[in-house]
Amino acid sequence: MELALHILHTLWSFFIVLSVVVFIHEFGHYVVARLCGVKIEAFSIGFGKELLGWNDRSGTRWKISALPLGGYVKMFGDASAASTADTEALENMSEADRKQTFYHKTLPGKAAIVTAGPAANFLLTIIVFTYFIMTVGLPSAEPVVGAVMPRSPAQSAGLETGDRILKINDDEVSSFNDIPYLISTNLGTPVVLSVERGKKIFPVRLTPEEVTEDDGLGNKIKHPLIGIKSVQIKYEDVGLAKAIGESTRRTYMLCASTLKVIGQIITGRRGAGDLKGPIGIAQLSGEATGKDFHTVLWLIAMLSANLGLVNLFPIPVLDGGHLAYYAIEAASGRPLAQKVQDFGFRIGFALLAMLMAFTVINDVRRLF
Repeated sequence: MELALHILHTLWSFFIVLSVVVFIHEFGHYVVARLCGVKIEAFSIGFGKELLGWNDRSGTRWKISALPLGGYVKMFGDASAASTADTEALENMSEADRKQTFYHKTLPGKAAIVTAGPAANFLLTIIVFTYFIMTVGLPSAEPVVGAVMPRSPAQSAGLETGDRILKINDDEVSSFNDIPYLISTNLGTPVVLSVERGKKIFPVRLTPEEVTEDDGLGNKIKHPLIGIKSVQIKYEDVGLAKAIGESTRRTYMLCASTLKVIGQIITGRRGAGDLKGPIGIAQLSGEATGKDFHTVLWLIAMLSANLGLVNLFPIPVLDGGHLAYYAIEAASGRPLAQKVQDFGFRIGFALLAMLMAFTVINDVRRLF
């Protein structure tokens, strides 16, 4: 009975967390499409059979579907939830109807509609980070070494208490919290610190060591550690403008580090075993909802930023694939042949299916 309740809690948590992230993504598409004069036929959270739905005054069918692994906005002129064109219907439409389709909008209009989904995800992450900063305060610890841990890479490299870290590789360091972000992708690879000691500035080369720690949700994660502690952290009350600016910077750094990790996986410098699929995300969701509201918000912000970023990859089927097609059309002066686009969508769908299968296998291996 206890196991059944745990599974039910995990599934329900997964549905709630993922639905929020997916809704924001699709709502971005929806809002900009409506502003551009596109008629929306359906807005769905999930795929497959409709479980619950209703129609609004504009004729849009809002629904929750059986498979909660995403969502879609079906625009007038779409053949399916995959946003492929219904070429036969488009050819037989009246001029008035064509003006309400996505496919007869200008290239900038199409690009704006497609970009709006990932942009909405990034905006959600920025809003959540801003909320944390406005309610908790902005950590104001300077990038100064407060203590050096014994037998650590920092001690071996000669770092001392009072040293100020100005840069990590080519990235400037403005606060101590920047340091874990900037070394997060350096598992077993050296970094160069620009260090200020007194009136001297000099480089320090060291290789972070790999440590395994609890992420606060019961999961063991690997991350690099150089072995320094900050001076006492103070939380500074800041205005809304500064909070938004810092939240935007953190969102950018989060996405940049994610891109580096993906690049390392592709090049073989990092194992792919840490990739999480739907089972892994469901576990995280269940653990987060078992903690507190702030933990759930943090998870939503992380997932939202990653969904926005992944959707911008130039893979057909994803938003980035559509944008790649539009870029080719803008450069050549004409759209790619429909057969070429359809072939690309099949390839993209196959890639996503293989990635999904791989991450599910990873999830199952972690379970057992």
